[in-house]
Amino acid sequence: MALPGRPPKPERTSVYVGIAAAVIPAMTAMAKLRIRGHEHLPARGAFVLSPNHYSEIDPIVMAMAVWKAGRVPRFMAKASLFRIPVVGAILRAAGQIPVERAGRSAQSAPMEAARTLVRDELGVIIYPEGSLTREPDLWPMRGKTGAVRMALEAGVPLIPAAHWGTQHLMPRYGKAIRPFPRKTIDILFGPPVDLSDFEGKTDQASMTAATDRVMGAIAGLLGELRGEEPPAVRYDPAHYGQAETGRFEPGTQGPDASAGDARDEDGRADG
Repeated sequence: MALPGRPPKPERTSVYVGIAAAVIPAMTAMAKLRIRGHEHLPARGAFVLSPNHYSEIDPIVMAMAVWKAGRVPRFMAKASLFRIPVVGAILRAAGQIPVERAGRSAQSAPMEAARTLVRDELGVIIYPEGSLTREPDLWPMRGKTGAVRMALEAGVPLIPAAHWGTQHLMPRYGKAIRPFPRKTIDILFGPPVDLSDFEGKTDQASMTAATDRVMGAIAGLLGELRGEEPPAVRYDPAHYGQAETGRFEPGTQGPDASAGDARDEDGRADG
């Protein structure tokens, strides 16, 4: 089994080294990260990493785990942020990927981002759920197709991941970190999801099926961390409640239906 290493030198820009120097000691004081499956992250080359998402602090936790596994974590950010003085310079220096969210440019954004991913051999974290999960017990909910489309467009591996324990550091919808006592967060990277049967397909049915496969892999990893079986049916935020058939029915009022649809939209890439 390969051991975690330092990120490749070309990826370790001065900006990222500075961020790591500031963030890692602070996070280490608040939480112990137990990372497994790091050998599934490619030592070099592009990849898409898709984790579960239930706390606002998740991106920091996953970025730290990727760094410790020997790669530099990156996210896709709104292109408008790159036009802000100073902020844009920092984002570019850190290798973040700009994506247009509106207008004609938004239609070609995934392809442009995929080309950037491959050209610069980057690893990018994309949350397929698009927002904090609304599943009452913090299991992954139904995913969006952005991560799958990106991986297939770029022709790079899609790595599923799961973490458990972050909610003790910052609860879902929480706005404050709870540093004491020191928490333990378990992180598990899984093997790449086999999407070979979806290559060359762009229709919605195929992308939805591929995304369901990815979400199943993420839920399985989370189940392993929790020592539980994940729900057989993925929670769909558009269909609250669950009928006896096991399908979510429109218009029913289920648990967490009033959890605040607007407040968990976190602005990160969601497809």
